[in-house]
Amino acid sequence: METEKQDWYLEYEIHKNRPGLLGDVASLLGMLSINIVTINGVESLNGKINRRRGMLVQTDDAKKIELLGSVLEKVENITLRKLRQPTIIDRLAVRHGRYIERDAEDKKTFRFVREEIGMLVDFMAEIFKRDGHQLVGVRGMPRVGKTESTVAACVSANKRWTFISSTLLRQTVRNQLTIDEMSGQHIYMIDGIVSTMRSTEKHVTLVREILRMPYTKVVEHPDIFVRETEYDLTDFDYIIELRNHPDEEITYENIETGFSGFDIP
Repeated sequence: METEKQDWYLEYEIHKNRPGLLGDVASLLGMLSINIVTINGVESLNGKINRRRGMLVQTDDAKKIELLGSVLEKVENITLRKLRQPTIIDRLAVRHGRYIERDAEDKKTFRFVREEIGMLVDFMAEIFKRDGHQLVGVRGMPRVGKTESTVAACVSANKRWTFISSTLLRQTVRNQLTIDEMSGQHIYMIDGIVSTMRSTEKHVTLVREILRMPYTKVVEHPDIFVRETEYDLTDFDYIIELRNHPDEEITYENIETGFSGFDIP
C-alpha cells in the first residue's frame, strides 16, 4: 500500500545570494525525492531584496525531512529558519509572499488592512474548510469590509453562508433555522450588536443553540457580544481585525445599550 504524501514547510534565510544557490537547494530536494509544491520569497521589506525563501514541499517519508534539515543546517550562505508541517500562516506566507500580522501577546488575534482583503479572504477560507466547532470574531469599523470578506471566504471555501443577524442589506434577525440550514456546509454569521441589542428572546435562544453546534460561527463585533452575554473572548478560536489603515482605532463610542446606529448604512 502506497504511503500518503504529506506537505512540509521549509523556510531559509539567504546571507549571500550567490548564483546557483536556489538550484543547489532544489537539487538536494530532488536527490531526496522531495517534491517542491510552491516556492516564493517571504516578507520582503521596504522594497529591499528579499532574503527569505519559503517552500511547500511534499514527501511520503518523514525521515527524508529530518535528513534535509540536517544537511541544510550545514549549507554555507543560508540559515534554516523553519522546517515543519505547514500551518495556515505558512501556506498563506508562500502564497502571498508575506506573513499575516499577529498580535505579539494574543496569538489568536490577526490584523489586516483593507488593501490586504485578498489575503484575509484566503485566511478565512482556510479556517472555514476545517470541520467541527470554530468561533471566529471579526472586529472593524463600519463599511470596512467585514461581512463582504466573510461571504467571499465562504465562496472560496465552497461553503454556504447563513445570516443569523446582520445589517448588510437590511436588518436581519432570525428566530429559527430550517432543517437544510443545519449542517457543516453552512457558516453561521452573527452580528454581535444586532443579536444583543435589537433582538427578541427567540433570537437569543437560537444564537445560543447555534453556538453549541459543532460548526463554524463568525461573530462581528465580538467585544460587544461578550460584553452583553455570558460568553468571553477566550471562547473564540480566532479574532480578526480589519482596518482601513494600520493606525485606525477600532472603537464603539457610538454604541449605547439597547440601540446603536453603528453599522446601519
